Amino acid sequence: MKSGVTAVLAKPTLLCAIVAIACAAGGIASSQTFPNRPIRIVVGFAPAGPADVMARLIGQHLTSILGQGIVIDNRPGAGGTIGARAVAESDPDGYTLLLGNTSTLVISPLIYKNVNYDPVKGFAAIAALGTTSNLLIVNPALPVKSVQELVALARAHPGKLNYASAGIGTPPHLIGEMFKQRLNLDVVHVPYKGGGPSVAATVAGETQFSFENPASSLPLVEAGRVRALASTSDRRSSQMPDVPTMIEAGIADFTSVSFTGVVAPAGTPGAIVDRLNAAINASLQSPEIAGTLVKLGVDAKISSPQEFAAFLGAERDKWAAVIKAAGVRAE
Repeated sequence: MKSGVTAVLAKPTLLCAIVAIACAAGGIASSQTFPNRPIRIVVGFAPAGPADVMARLIGQHLTSILGQGIVIDNRPGAGGTIGARAVAESDPDGYTLLLGNTSTLVISPLIYKNVNYDPVKGFAAIAALGTTSNLLIVNPALPVKSVQELVALARAHPGKLNYASAGIGTPPHLIGEMFKQRLNLDVVHVPYKGGGPSVAATVAGETQFSFENPASSLPLVEAGRVRALASTSDRRSSQMPDVPTMIEAGIADFTSVSFTGVVAPAGTPGAIVDRLNAAINASLQSPEIAGTLVKLGVDAKISSPQEFAAFLGAERDKWAAVIKAAGVRAE
């Protein structure tokens, strides 16, 4: 015969077990029926920008694959961190996703004091979408035609060469810092308010060089308004077959890409993550999306959730070291 204490404990224990089984069964059922209502993709940037264009492009294909509407929710501000925080605080049910990028998932949490979300613990990686390299461009009046000649000129005139970026903490800024650190160069960073003014500064000769998005700088290269010295990609671009990579130009292990990808709140069931991953990868392989990405200068990136998570970790480690060495901080 059970003692009174044992009997008292047995009932709650049994009840807890029943509740746990019921919750697990409910989770399995919800995963099997997912999605049964529209999915919201939060974009931390304004409409018509690169992130928004990517979200809407993918969203159209996800609608046909998943059989549910995709709602794009633009929440711009604070370098994309407002939208990221909103998703991190959402229910982990697969119905609220973040179109994240290098800024929101890597750089901003490293340079801003309080973003109020943990980029590692706050999200479940779903899938990468694509990566974009940068072009090292110079003003055509600068007497250099290779990366090594630019390095030699910078060393011959310490503190005299300026490089432009789209602002403090942006990928072009940090690529420039990595360039300085790797080669021990004394060049001056000049931040502008956006990519347009940054490119314009190099065209006008206000700055001598910059690391720019190929989509915006390639037409200028073709028009002779700037000169392309190298790409930060690990391979030559089909659009610029004559432009070497930084590695080919003699800068060992120098690669850099900006990325976009989709994440969900931490705790999202694995079956739902896998369902979304399969749908996104299928979308990326459609001829329409593949063609549009090429025009945008984006290389589609097919990945599993685990591969995307590993990629994010490697990117954080890489840029954390650059940011710490440069002392980059933003308000």
